[in-house]
Amino acid sequence: MKNYTITVNGTAYDVTVEEGAAATAAPVKTAAKKSAPAKKAAPAPSGSQGAVKVNSPMPGKILDVKASAGASVKKGEVIMILEAMKMENEIVAPQDGTIASINVSAGDSVEAGAVLATLN
Repeated sequence: MKNYTITVNGTAYDVTVEEGAAATAAPVKTAAKKSAPAKKAAPAPSGSQGAVKVNSPMPGKILDVKASAGASVKKGEVIMILEAMKMENEIVAPQDGTIASINVSAGDSVEAGAVLATLN
């Protein structure tokens, strides 16, 4: 016979297992420590918001920001690098213009559809 303590969804259970028999479980009044992950505050956009939004095509992590607010960009020019599923994806300017704001910084995690930058 073997005794185990198993925690499922924050509730601890004492489990006794005998050879050739089914396991039995009884709840134990042990509070498992759960700490909520700290939410990182969204970075303040640099500059004012522009008319053209550059959205994240997928969830991922910003590896590098290549352009800054006030920079002039051409259509197809790389603004930043987004890592998703272990691949580096170039986020490019959708049209010619000037970067009005960069809303993320290197190391930030973003969701699909998040506004990464805006252009005028």
